[in-house]
Amino acid sequence: MSIPAAYIGVILIWSTTPLAIKWSGEGPGWLFGVSARMALGALACLALVVLLRQRLPFDRGARRTYLAVGLGIFGGMLSVYWAAQFIPSGWISVLFGLNPMVTAVLAAFWLGERSLTPVKLAGMAAGLAGLAIIFARGATAGPGAVWGIAVVCLAVLAHATSAVWVKRLGSGVPALAQTAGGVSVAALLFVLVALVSGHAWPTALPRRALLSIAYLALMGSVVGFICYYYVLKHVEAAKVALVTLITPVLALFLGAGLNGEPVGPEVLAGTGLILAGLALHQWGGLAARRSRRLLRRAEARMIEANETAVKETDRLS
Repeated sequence: MSIPAAYIGVILIWSTTPLAIKWSGEGPGWLFGVSARMALGALACLALVVLLRQRLPFDRGARRTYLAVGLGIFGGMLSVYWAAQFIPSGWISVLFGLNPMVTAVLAAFWLGERSLTPVKLAGMAAGLAGLAIIFARGATAGPGAVWGIAVVCLAVLAHATSAVWVKRLGSGVPALAQTAGGVSVAALLFVLVALVSGHAWPTALPRRALLSIAYLALMGSVVGFICYYYVLKHVEAAKVALVTLITPVLALFLGAGLNGEPVGPEVLAGTGLILAGLALHQWGGLAARRSRRLLRRAEARMIEANETAVKETDRLS
């Protein structure tokens, strides 16, 4: 597989997912849209496990991992699909830019990681400022938008909690098996919720909703996963992290161009602050370390030059 093709594939899939989520719920309803996606995605992942002759562990550690992944997917997707009724699709992608920062906070308290450095905290502050601006814009759009933003933030928390939980378990389950098991758990939970809620299953599906569900199940849950882990294996982490900066911008303009979603100055300002905070969080520490190294080298050269000048003066005198 071509590395550039896989990298571009991840960007395109992640950028188009929020809009596909919005379209998949138009007609059949959001609960059917997410339940159908998860069911098809689980079948596709399990089929891939069989085709690639991968092992699907089922020991105690593996079961805990599947549960952690599945609950994260369930909580995150339930929140996102519900919120997509009330807010533009591009906002979802922008708000998910907060995910690495929320994960860092949870990892600091749950795993004892040193992830709350001054630079990272500054990035988080910028991200929160951007979130506040988007909240303010949502308030002018009505209470539904405010609730939609708040619930997407809950989705971010669910995904971040799941990621830290899986890392804490450290079961060593292969990535494909981990995804197949987690998506299967989430699919079972969604089908159960749909049955218990008495949600009426649609007798017919609009073509756009049907294509969106199929796209999310196959591209979002399978192809996107394969491309992401392939890129993660072959590309340095800093370049992979650039995806989280590119996708929100693309998602905003895709929503505006293909779905007529408004992109006002407040949203752009909030997006800019969130992305700036994310960049500072991801690379601010690296830039600070490089600056300190350069300063130390410059200082060492100055000391060496002074010593040389003193020696030369002593020699001449």
